[in-house]
Amino acid sequence: MKSIEGREVWFLTGSQGLYGEDTLRQVAEQSRRIADTLDEDHGVPVRVVWKPVLTDANAIRRICLDANSDDACIGLIAWMHTFSPAKMWIAGLDALRKPLLHLHTQANVALPWASIDMDFMNLNQAAHGDREFGYIQSRLGVARKTVAGHVSDPSVAVRIASWARAAAGQAELRGLKLARFGDNMRDVAVTEGDKVEAQLRFGVSVNTYGVNDLVEAVDASTDAVVTELVKEYEDTLRVAPELRAGGERHDSLRYAARIELGLRGFLTEGGFKAFTTNFEDLGGLRQLPGLAVQRLMADGYGFGGEGDWKTSVLLRTLKVMSAGRSGGTSFMEDYTYHLEPGRELILGAHMLEVCPTISAGVPSCEIHPLGIGGREDPVRLVFDAQTGPAVVVGLADMGDRFRLVANEIDVVEPAEPLPNLPVARAVWQPRPNLRTSTEAWLTAGAPHHTVLSSAIGAEELGDLADILGTELLLIDADTTIRQFTKEIRWNQAYHRLAQGF
Repeated sequence: MKSIEGREVWFLTGSQGLYGEDTLRQVAEQSRRIADTLDEDHGVPVRVVWKPVLTDANAIRRICLDANSDDACIGLIAWMHTFSPAKMWIAGLDALRKPLLHLHTQANVALPWASIDMDFMNLNQAAHGDREFGYIQSRLGVARKTVAGHVSDPSVAVRIASWARAAAGQAELRGLKLARFGDNMRDVAVTEGDKVEAQLRFGVSVNTYGVNDLVEAVDASTDAVVTELVKEYEDTLRVAPELRAGGERHDSLRYAARIELGLRGFLTEGGFKAFTTNFEDLGGLRQLPGLAVQRLMADGYGFGGEGDWKTSVLLRTLKVMSAGRSGGTSFMEDYTYHLEPGRELILGAHMLEVCPTISAGVPSCEIHPLGIGGREDPVRLVFDAQTGPAVVVGLADMGDRFRLVANEIDVVEPAEPLPNLPVARAVWQPRPNLRTSTEAWLTAGAPHHTVLSSAIGAEELGDLADILGTELLLIDADTTIRQFTKEIRWNQAYHRLAQGF
C-alpha cells in the first residue's frame, strides 16, 4: 500500500512509428519494466501507472488532456526511450496542467560493448531523444523537474519520490477548504493575505465563520460522547491528576473534549482540512482551544493561530506531502533566543498549539493559566520536541506574489530543563548559525508563524515551489548574507518580469 493513497502519476514513453512494430514492442516492454520498478519502490509514495507508448501528436495531446481531467492523476513522468520528434509534443505540453517530471534514463545500465549493432542503437536512443524533448520543454517554457540516472540507482527513486510528494501537495491545495473562526489578530500585518490570489494561485478556498457557529457545535456534544473522548485522553496521554475523573479540574478536561468534538464535527461536515482560531475572538467559548487543536493537527489538519490562514494552508500541504514518513510536522513560532556565544539557540513554541507529532515522548496533558484571551484556564499538551534535523518554513504575501522562506535547522535538547514553561516547545540551532539565519529571515520579510517539519526537507520544498510557480528562499549551511541579499534582488526582478510574460 502506498503512503499517499488514491493518488497516482502516469508514466509516459515517447517514440515514433518509424521504427516498426517489432522495435515498438520492445520499447513498450522495457518502459513498462521501468514504470513497474518505480511503482514497486516503497519510497515512491504514490502509484506509478504505465501508459501505452506514444507515437503521434493526437495520442500525446489526448493523454495530457486525460491527465488534466483525472483527479487521481497528480502528475506525469515522461521518458523518450527512442527519438520522439518533439513537434509531436507541442499541443500536449501546451495543454498540460499537471506537474511534469522528465526522467532521463535508459533500459540498460552498461553498454554491451562487444555486441552493439545498429538494432541496439535504434532501440536505445534516450541519450538524444531526451535532448529533443528537453529542447521543446524549454522552448515552450514548461515547468518540470529533470532527473537523470538509471532506475536501479536508489538516488533516482528518491528524487522522483520527492517530486511525487510535492505533486501530491499541489493536488491537495487544489481542493483544499479552510475555515477561519473569526478574523485575524487586530493590527498584525504578516498574517494578512490576498485570499482571492491564493485561490487563483494555489486553489485553496478560505472562508470565515462566526465563532459562535463553532460554539453551537461545541455545545451540541452529548455527555456520553464527551465521557468516551475523555477516557481516550486518559488511556493515551499522561493526564495530570487534577484533570482526571474525580480531580478538581476534571470539568475543564471535559470542556476541552467538548471543544474537540464540536470542532472536529464542524470541519468534517463542511469538508474542511484546515482552520484557524484567534484568541481575540472567542465568542462563547470558555477556553481558548488548545488540546483540540493539537489533536486535530496530529490527525493531519492544517492550523494557524491568530487567523493565520496562510500557515494553516502550508501546514496541511506539508502534512499530506509527508504521509508515511517518520518525523512530525507542526505549527510553530520563533519565540525567544539563547544568545550565549558559541551556543546560540532558538526556542520555538506557541501559546498552546504545537502538534504532538513532533514530540519526543508521550505528551503530558495539563492545565495552566493563560494570561491572554480572557477565558478560563485552557487544557493543553506539554512536551519537548524530538531532536534531529528539520526545517522551518513560512509563507508570506509580498503584495505582488507569495514567498516561501525555509531554514534548515537541527532540533536539540533544551540547554536546561524548562519546569515553568507550560507549553509544548522545540529548541533548535539554525543553519548556518543564528546570526546569519535571523538576518536572512528578516531580510526576506519572512513570517513569525512557521511550519516545523522533520519529515520534509529542502528538495521537497523546492519541488513544491517549482510546481506552484512560487518563490522559495532557502537558508542553509552555505548561506551568506551577501549572496542571500543578491538572491532576493534577482528573484524580485525575475518575478516582476515573469508577470508580464
